[in-house]
Amino acid sequence: MSRRVIWTLPAILGIVLAVVLSDAADKTRPAPGSEQYIIREVRHELIMLPFYSVFDNFDYRVNGHVVTLMGQVTRPTLKSDAENVVKTIEGVAKVINDIRVLPLSPMDNGIRIAVFRKIYEWDSPLFIYSQRAVPQIHIIVDNGNVTLAGTVDSQSDKEIAGMRTNQVPGIFSVKNDLVVKKK
Repeated sequence: MSRRVIWTLPAILGIVLAVVLSDAADKTRPAPGSEQYIIREVRHELIMLPFYSVFDNFDYRVNGHVVTLMGQVTRPTLKSDAENVVKTIEGVAKVINDIRVLPLSPMDNGIRIAVFRKIYEWDSPLFIYSQRAVPQIHIIVDNGNVTLAGTVDSQSDKEIAGMRTNQVPGIFSVKNDLVVKKK
């Protein structure tokens, strides 16, 4: 065999392998307009909103071609932005916007910042969650009542988040709705 054939054969095999793998990936990707496609796209569009932060929480339900948006946000514009981007997803026929805008309160803003600092301190075991593109632990403060929402990697992380939140003065109650990821 010549050197040219030896170098060409791996290149050809690489191209064939890439085509086969891309065909396999296309078969696992949901069809545009399908319920699975809508679910995937709603999540993507919501987390890509520019003012979505650790102090906001989105949830949604997809029933056929109807999307119900739920959660809490600190800005009224975020509520309308969420509805507007979901309306543009292929296959969505109707959007029900049940997102609640949290009341403006200097006290709540102070609690939000204090809880954020307590959970995400550089020496906290939860600091790693602050390094991700989309924050996993969301801090929802409503009239002095704190709800922790999102996902964590372990039960101990959930408990630490709850304990650290309870250490912040001025909080009336703490509800720990963090979900532990299944491994």
